[in-house]
Amino acid sequence: MNRKIIPFIAILGLSASSLGAQRVSDAESAAFAPTAFNEGAPIGKAPEGMVWVPGGEFSMGGAVNGEGNTEMPMASNDAGPVHRVRVDRFWMDTTPVTNEQFERFVRGTGYVTIAERTPTIKEFPTALTENLVPGSVVFAPTNHEVTLTDCYQWWSYVKGANWRHPLGPQSDIKGKEKYPVVQIAYPDAEAYAKWAGKRLPTEAEFEFAARGGLSGKKYVWGDEFRPGGKWMANTWQGKFPVKDAGEDGYAGIAPVKSFPPNRYRLYDMAGNVWEWCSDWYRPDYYQTLADKGGVANNPQGPSSPFDPSEPNEKKRVHRGGSFLCNDQYCSRYIVGTRGKGEVNTGTNHLGFRCVKDAGMKTAGQ
Repeated sequence: MNRKIIPFIAILGLSASSLGAQRVSDAESAAFAPTAFNEGAPIGKAPEGMVWVPGGEFSMGGAVNGEGNTEMPMASNDAGPVHRVRVDRFWMDTTPVTNEQFERFVRGTGYVTIAERTPTIKEFPTALTENLVPGSVVFAPTNHEVTLTDCYQWWSYVKGANWRHPLGPQSDIKGKEKYPVVQIAYPDAEAYAKWAGKRLPTEAEFEFAARGGLSGKKYVWGDEFRPGGKWMANTWQGKFPVKDAGEDGYAGIAPVKSFPPNRYRLYDMAGNVWEWCSDWYRPDYYQTLADKGGVANNPQGPSSPFDPSEPNEKKRVHRGGSFLCNDQYCSRYIVGTRGKGEVNTGTNHLGFRCVKDAGMKTAGQ
């Protein structure tokens, strides 16, 4: 599917057949070994809005039991097996890219996002002409409890939805300069990164940074979801998808830096908005790496994408979960778990952040 024939399952990074439970046993916990950090101080002066991630060797993935979709919290079976990975040192944006940051890019380049472009009959030869209008995918809560087997009940394609109007033409981002930019397709994120003199993170880099030096923990901050009763990430409370109770202070998306950072001083590495990674998505990629043995050095992802649930769609990895994640349906704020999305499809819970190699010049340097 594409942005006109919406890949809803891909948007959520879910499928009924690919969900499992995050139930960490003693044996599974043993799969996580301590992180070995690269030596050396940060190289050069910190670029504005970025922090240093030392890199090193760590245990990557999520310990899942791989059985069914009825146990809570749910996580994807594609997060295993846990395997050893080494990544180099890099700089990473402290937060997801914000509306004001993306607006500077658009003003400076005249860039038009995919959601703002009018699709053509050449792209979609079977589409009705009246349906060839710009737009994107928007979540809308239901007005009553529903079964969680049909996500079309809460996701829909909305004409006129884009980064300036995340929920559709009636919405805007006035006063939301510090909120993560959303409705961003993968090529949009790539274009911004190139303009900024940066790049998008690999999935391995994202997870290393998210873990903040911790090994085998359930969340980016530790093993307790609310340590000392404190909310640590923007997630969904209440009955999904009827009403987000906003017990964490936000019913819906939150400004960046609304919740505590992890140990690397990175914000929103779990919850709030999903974030694009540069890797193509395949559910068996971790098994492929594990089968090779040893330590995977700076893995870049598979050479081509494949999702059994939608074999004709080209998907990249999403990481981090969003404000829609909850223990009833999608708990991918759990570190090590994975999402996926068709490259030309944005949503109102999907954004991105950038990284920069040591010695790589950013815009303005």
